[in-house]
Amino acid sequence: MKIRKEITCPLEVTHDIIKGKWKTVILYQLKYYGRSSLSQLEKGINGISQKMLLQQLKELIDFGLVEKETFAGYPLRVEYFISEGRGRKLLEALEIMQEVGQEYLDDEEDKE
Repeated sequence: MKIRKEITCPLEVTHDIIKGKWKTVILYQLKYYGRSSLSQLEKGINGISQKMLLQQLKELIDFGLVEKETFAGYPLRVEYFISEGRGRKLLEALEIMQEVGQEYLDDEEDKE
């Protein structure tokens, strides 16, 4: 994932970081589960393939939103978690976005 070269405002950078179908969902799942294995995340996100999940996690790690810890031993165990800095800040924004989405769904339900 690339960040655009010409930037009008910082929001464009944030958009470039989290754009895509899965990144916000992955971040929210990590908030919900806390430290999570790949298989736990895969089970919690309907429709995502393991390949796509790994790709999206790599990008989130590269942008400093998610960290991973690898534990020695067999079988190899890896846990993913929200980073304390940028990751936690972005979660605050995602919570507001979720509230807006829930309000919209509630309004649509009231119309029926």
